[in-house]
Amino acid sequence: MDRQTRGRHGEHLAKCYLLKHKLSLVEENFRCRWGEIDLIMRDGNTLVFIEVRFRRSGSRVDARASVDTHKQRKLCRAAAIYMAGQSGPQPDARFDVVAVSDNNGTARVEDWIRNAFECTAL
Repeated sequence: MDRQTRGRHGEHLAKCYLLKHKLSLVEENFRCRWGEIDLIMRDGNTLVFIEVRFRRSGSRVDARASVDTHKQRKLCRAAAIYMAGQSGPQPDARFDVVAVSDNNGTARVEDWIRNAFECTAL
């Protein structure tokens, strides 16, 4: 399976996992000049911007650490662009990371990190 296919599969697994945990889907693969947000979902009144990280079993870098400050800035800018395009009052927002791991060809959600980092741009 190539990297892009693994990524799409990981995003699908993350979306299904989060839907089972009562989040509702707003948008998938939001793209702008600053980058892409894998999933945008609602958790009650909170808008959740989700970065899905696909990690192979035994990877040296965990999911949270793989979302470095450069990636955080890109996600914050993309989220700000998304929020600016929405009408009405701005909801609370947070940034989550979902780690999907592959162990011998079987992918599964390994971790859901709520409030993985703060964004001052919102």
